[in-house]
Amino acid sequence: MSFPLYQVDAFSSLPFRGNPAAVCLLDSSQPDGWMQAVAQEMNLSETAFLLPEGDGWRLRWFTPTIEVDLCGHATLASAHVLWETGRLTHNETARFHSRSGLPTAARDAEWITLDFPAKPAEAADPPSTLLYALGIDPEEAVYVGRNAFDYLVEVRREETVRALSPDHASLRCLPVRGIIVTARASSRDYDFVSRFFAPGSGIDEDPVTGSAHCCLGPYWQSGLGKSELVGYQASARGGVVRVKVNGGRILLGGKAVTIFRGELLELNFTHDIHRHR
Repeated sequence: MSFPLYQVDAFSSLPFRGNPAAVCLLDSSQPDGWMQAVAQEMNLSETAFLLPEGDGWRLRWFTPTIEVDLCGHATLASAHVLWETGRLTHNETARFHSRSGLPTAARDAEWITLDFPAKPAEAADPPSTLLYALGIDPEEAVYVGRNAFDYLVEVRREETVRALSPDHASLRCLPVRGIIVTARASSRDYDFVSRFFAPGSGIDEDPVTGSAHCCLGPYWQSGLGKSELVGYQASARGGVVRVKVNGGRILLGGKAVTIFRGELLELNFTHDIHRHR
């Protein structure tokens, strides 16, 4: 038995930019340990597993170390694969059954729009180690908040976001999925910039994080007074995310490009996983 496997660069129209995700198409349910082992083998920030279910697909997201509740770029990559392989026609909506409800994806030419739940942050007292681990002067921090997943830190200058070199070992000890750092953009090309660090989830820095924009959208809607925004995630690879705040939902727009396609051999993984536990 084998499974189709793809690697897609999401939130980019160019190869080797944006955020790479693996997408594995299943024809039957597989053990959690097997999926986690595949994600560890792929060693990308996310590996998505798709299994046909009802009117859509069961979608699960794994980092190299844990399963997560929501992932934007791997959802974008999954929808891209479904359209590219003809499993969906270009005018069909991709529907995903997930641990975060029923996210959907629609296609408009090269752009893919995800419909995700908003995850606004509320102001929070930062842990004593947070700003220190990020390398941020407390005088530079404008706001610290937290939502169900992450801490959100706004700083005064885009240059501060771009220059960050955090202590990942210290960040790994924080009881959250990750830390979003953001600032108002200094150029007219974007409304805001951000970076996302998640060493506790097995990813020191995520190149482009769609789900973080479910928090950034409501935050910058309030700060900038508009509901349609363009964000740039200023990682080494970089990526552009269109954001539209629509009540309790966030529409995330991005492009994607397939890097390779192949097949994943079963190779009796399940036996090896149980034997080595």
